[in-house]
Amino acid sequence: MSAEELQALRTLAAQGVLEAQDSLGTLYFKGWGVPQDYAKARQWWEKAAVQGSESAQNNLGVLYASGQGVPQDYAMAREWWERAAAQGHARAQTNLGLMYDYGRGVPQDYVQARQWYEQSAAQGDADAQFNLGTLYSYGRGVPQDYAKAREWFEQAAAQDDAEAQYNLGVLYEKAQGVPQNYKKAREWYEKAAAQGDADAQFKLGVLYAKRLGVPQDHVLAYMWSSLAAAHSTGDVQKSSANNRDVTASRMTPAQIAEAQRLSTQCQTQQFKGC
Repeated sequence: MSAEELQALRTLAAQGVLEAQDSLGTLYFKGWGVPQDYAKARQWWEKAAVQGSESAQNNLGVLYASGQGVPQDYAMAREWWERAAAQGHARAQTNLGLMYDYGRGVPQDYVQARQWYEQSAAQGDADAQFNLGTLYSYGRGVPQDYAKAREWFEQAAAQDDAEAQYNLGVLYEKAQGVPQNYKKAREWYEKAAAQGDADAQFKLGVLYAKRLGVPQDHVLAYMWSSLAAAHSTGDVQKSSANNRDVTASRMTPAQIAEAQRLSTQCQTQQFKGC
C-alpha cells in the first residue's frame, strides 16, 4: 500500500467509514505498511465494532483472548464474540465453541461447544467441522458416533484441513465407523503429511515399516519417521525417533544414505511430492 493510499484510508477512517476503520485495524494488527501495533489495531477495531462490524467484533475478541494490546480478558473476548456470532459471523461462533470446549473463561460445556460449532460448520468453517468430528469421535457432549465423526472430518478434509485428514486416516486404520482399510488410511495420511502434519508422517513410517496396506519399504519408513521426529515434540517425537532407529537397524548403509537424501529433499520441497 502506497503512502497516498494509506493516508486516504486514514482520512476515511477518521470520517467514520466503517470499512476503513476495520481495514486500518487489520493493517496495524498485521504490520502491513505500518509498524505493528496491537493497541492501535484495537482502537480502530473498536470504532468499527460499535458501528456493527462483525469482523471487527470478532477481531476484538481475538485480542482480548490472546492479550494482544490489552490485558487478557476472556469475559471481554466472549462479549465481543457473542456480538459477532449474533450477526452470523462463523469464526466468532467457532471461537465461542472453543471457549466452551476447553473451558477458557467459562465452565467447560461440550453441549454448548457443539451448538456453536454446528452454527459455524453449517456456514462451512473447516475448524468447526473438524471440532465437531472430534466431539463425536470421543463422545464429548454427544453419544460417541464414529460415522458422524467421519462425516464432519470429511467436510473439513475437503477444505484441506490437515488434522481432519489425519483423523480420517486413523478411522480407516483402526476400523472406527468404517471397514478397516489401510490403503485409504495411507491416502489420508499422505494428504496430511504433505501439509507438514507430523502425526501423519509418523503413521506413514509405521505403515511402511510394518507392511500395512503397502509393500514393506525400509527407506520410506525411515524417511517418514525421520521427518516426523524432526517436526514434533513429546511422545510423537520419541515414537518417531524410535521407529526410525529400529528401521535403520535393518537397513544397509546405502539404504540409510538414500533415506536421508529423500528426507532432506522432502523438507526442501516443503513435503510436497514426497
